[in-house]
Amino acid sequence: MTRDDAFIILKEKIQGENLIKHSLAVEAVMRALAKHFGEDEEIWGIAGLLHDLDFQETESDWSQHGILTEEWLKDFDLPQEVFDIIKAHNSDILKTPRNTLAEKVIFAVDPLTGLITAAALMMPDKKISFLKSKSVLKRFKASAFAKGANREYIATCTDFGLELPQFIEISLKAMQSVNNELGL
Repeated sequence: MTRDDAFIILKEKIQGENLIKHSLAVEAVMRALAKHFGEDEEIWGIAGLLHDLDFQETESDWSQHGILTEEWLKDFDLPQEVFDIIKAHNSDILKTPRNTLAEKVIFAVDPLTGLITAAALMMPDKKISFLKSKSVLKRFKASAFAKGANREYIATCTDFGLELPQFIEISLKAMQSVNNELGL
C-alpha cells in the first residue's frame, strides 16, 4: 500500500474533516520521529495516517479501536508492524504492551498532536507557523488546557529516549511542515 492509497482509504472511511487533519498531523510527526531515530518513515507514516481509521465505528466500543482497522485492511499489502503500531496507540484500552520503538512513539504522539493543535488555535491568527515549542510546553503544564490531551501519555516520550521539550520541538516542526494540509 502506498501513502496515496492509504490517504484515499482514509478519506473514504472518515467523514470528519478534523479527524482527517488529526490523522495527517500524526502522520507528519511519526515520519519526523522515524527520521530522527533512523527508522522506516513509510511504515511509521502510514501507521500514523491510518491510526484512527476505524474511529467513527469504534467510538462506542474502544476495545475494538485498531482491531477493526486491521480487519478492514488485512488483504492489503501492509506489514504486520503497521497494524501493531496502529493498535499500540490504543494499548491502554486493549491492555497490550508497547514493545517496539514505533509503538511507544505513537502512544505519545497521538495526544501531543491534539495539544499542539489546541495551542495553535490560541494564537491570534489561529496559525501554527509562529507557535513556539516553549508555548506548547507552557500549555502542557496548564492541566485545564486541552484536557483531552492526556499528559501522562505525552510524558511517556522518556520511554523512547526524548525529553519533553525535545519531543515537543520535533513534533511542532513536523506539524508546521504540513500546516496547509492541517488548515493551521
